[in-house]
Amino acid sequence: MRSRSSGATATDRGSTRSNACGSWGASSVPLPLEDALRAAQAAADRARREVLARFRRVAVETKRDGSPVTEADREAERAIRETLRDAFPDHRILGEEYGAEGGAEGPCWVIDPIDGTIAFSRGIPLFSTLIALLDDGQPVLGLIDLPALDERYTAIRGGGCHRNGQPTRVSGESDLQRAIISHGDPFCFALYKRSDVFERMAREIPLLRGYTDAFGHALVLGGGVGAMVDLNLNVWDVAATQLLVPEAGGRCQTLPEVDGKVGLVFGSPSLVEQLLRFF
Repeated sequence: MRSRSSGATATDRGSTRSNACGSWGASSVPLPLEDALRAAQAAADRARREVLARFRRVAVETKRDGSPVTEADREAERAIRETLRDAFPDHRILGEEYGAEGGAEGPCWVIDPIDGTIAFSRGIPLFSTLIALLDDGQPVLGLIDLPALDERYTAIRGGGCHRNGQPTRVSGESDLQRAIISHGDPFCFALYKRSDVFERMAREIPLLRGYTDAFGHALVLGGGVGAMVDLNLNVWDVAATQLLVPEAGGRCQTLPEVDGKVGLVFGSPSLVEQLLRFF
């Protein structure tokens, strides 16, 4: 779930360094990325079972920051942590619901058990599970799972991006007047202090659409949406996407931190370049 409070986030392009993760991810030996991907897939499988078993039949609570949380969020994160811990006991883990665990250094897993808890809690099937692995502060593995849609996007560094096991690429569209451009919540533009950007996009982009959360990220990875502007994000919101997009042939630009949150502009390289001029 994307909260509206400040939190640990990425701060520079392609990085997910943060106060919570800043010293994490330092590895003196090469990571077995294929093994890590298998563990991430197994963790996502377990999380999917926990989430779908509770979809449209779960009570919603409110966290201290005002954002919603459900039993499904907690049980899915527990399942992910247990799977990753069993596979890589020396790795650190940072998750939205249970914070940080692990030693003082080493590779770092970053997880969001349900991105889009509001959608999940209201029976809308556009929620996702996010898993990323950082090495020396950089994402080397990314996974977005859409349980209710039976779609999963995966990538390891240098291996390309895959949707349900098949290669996928971002859109080749370069015309901002023809491309579908997605945006995150307009309220998050305000929190990020860039409502002016949203207002200009609304005036100048004919096919502007509000495909929010990591569901929107997945649409970019699949090529249907040309690019996306998503603001006021935590590290668990961005880490997977920061690897998946370049592995799908796209560009992922991380915007500066504002009140502990960052923004992303990502998709077709040409479209990203044009969208950055709105800032």
